[in-house]
Amino acid sequence: MPRGRPPQRTRTQVVAAAIAVADAEGLDALTMRRLAAELGAGVMSLYTYVRDKDDLVDQMVDQISAVDPEWAGGDLLDLVRWQRELMLRHPWLPAALPNRQLTGENTLGHLERGLAALAPTGLPGAAKMEILALLTGFVGSYVTHELAQARAGITDPERIAAQVAQLRAAVASGAYPELARVLAENAPAAQPSFDSIARRMINGLLNG
Repeated sequence: MPRGRPPQRTRTQVVAAAIAVADAEGLDALTMRRLAAELGAGVMSLYTYVRDKDDLVDQMVDQISAVDPEWAGGDLLDLVRWQRELMLRHPWLPAALPNRQLTGENTLGHLERGLAALAPTGLPGAAKMEILALLTGFVGSYVTHELAQARAGITDPERIAAQVAQLRAAVASGAYPELARVLAENAPAAQPSFDSIARRMINGLLNG
């Protein structure tokens, strides 16, 4: 840090304020100027704590990724459940993850838990890393969809009923015989649960 008056805040406090802004208003609303106003500080003073906004977001991702130290971890399903809960608490996270420098202590700890869950598979390291990246992408997409549905005020039964009606109208033309057979067998009554889809994803990645 530069010499002179000691900083009035810690980096953790600055990053926590940034997280609060992103949680309330979204990642696009978070600028260095907006954060400075939140803290009642000068914009330039923020560069005592972070290099730039990219570094700030890296720090935010790492800070929210802290896990209860008493949690011993678990299998991949436990891991993706935890990711989903984290993303629902911090809706900006799915959009923030791509191209991040995820080398903080907490994010590396998360990666370590994932690799530990994959250790019994005997897969090569590159395959393990690929599986974890694909699962994180799946969770991010799932949560993004969940949040969009919630913002639109669309309930699951309403969405399913409307979708089935559209599909039945489409297959009536006779142009989609395979889809018609599927609908004739069993029209979807509800969206499969997160756990159900996640298990299929995990089984497919491990056994495919």
